Amino acid sequence: MTAATHSTGMHHPGTARASTQRLPGIVALGLSRTRLELVSFFRERDAVVFIFAYPILMLAIFASVFGQDGATAGGSGEDAVSFAQYFLPGMIATGMMLTSFQALATSLAVERDDGSLKRLRTTPLPPVAFFLGKIGQVLVVSLAQTTLLVAAGALLFGIEVPGSLDAWVTFAWVFVLGTAVGTVCGIAFSSVPRSGRSVTAVVLPVVLVLQFTSGVFFVFSDLPTWMQRFAEVFPLKWMAQGMRSVFLPDSAQAAEVSGSWQHGPTAVILVAWLILGLVVCVRTFRWRRRDDG
Repeated sequence: MTAATHSTGMHHPGTARASTQRLPGIVALGLSRTRLELVSFFRERDAVVFIFAYPILMLAIFASVFGQDGATAGGSGEDAVSFAQYFLPGMIATGMMLTSFQALATSLAVERDDGSLKRLRTTPLPPVAFFLGKIGQVLVVSLAQTTLLVAAGALLFGIEVPGSLDAWVTFAWVFVLGTAVGTVCGIAFSSVPRSGRSVTAVVLPVVLVLQFTSGVFFVFSDLPTWMQRFAEVFPLKWMAQGMRSVFLPDSAQAAEVSGSWQHGPTAVILVAWLILGLVVCVRTFRWRRRDDG
């Protein structure tokens, strides 16, 4: 009786301790998944070079073609804005789009096609942690890319970096909302391509059309009116305009189509796209290929 009691007494505390152990929380799992996504991202060296170098190369090309001294958005004299200064915000916006929308739409379609998502779905990893990992990877890469682009603009083209707190607060909310919108839209759009082989042909035209109509490569107010109306429906135009309000002088807003930076409409439209993207994600995201049930 004593031995049985002793044996039970020795075993019970261990069982109690085991039963009270908890699996890592969603946040911890999300951070762990973010590290894994970043490691996988930086192993793809060709993609890394493209994502980080593309905005810098495009800024260099357009600044060289159009020159450094032409006023584009602020009149003349002290209010003149160089082409490099004007194009930098658009390149920041398109860089955010590359690292969020294009990268996620492409990678998720490929991972679905090769069965990676199907296998992952059978593991104990909660779906929320998986998507937190994707979001974390996008935020880290986007921030690093933007930092390099701004540094290159300042060093190579003498672009002035904002010095006011208000400008950086605007940068922060446009950046966070813009990358969030690109992320959810990229996840949602990943279900459109029928296979991993066709994903580039489906995603790239969308990105190019939005870049050419949203004031990324050209002065937005110089575009045809119908093109401006088209671009106003989509988030990239508002991301670029929001970034222009950060990196251009206040006098430059007079050259905007509306005559102002439109911070209110920018926030409303980005939030609306964020909600729409989340709804579409929930309704359409698939872990398996179309022919896999």
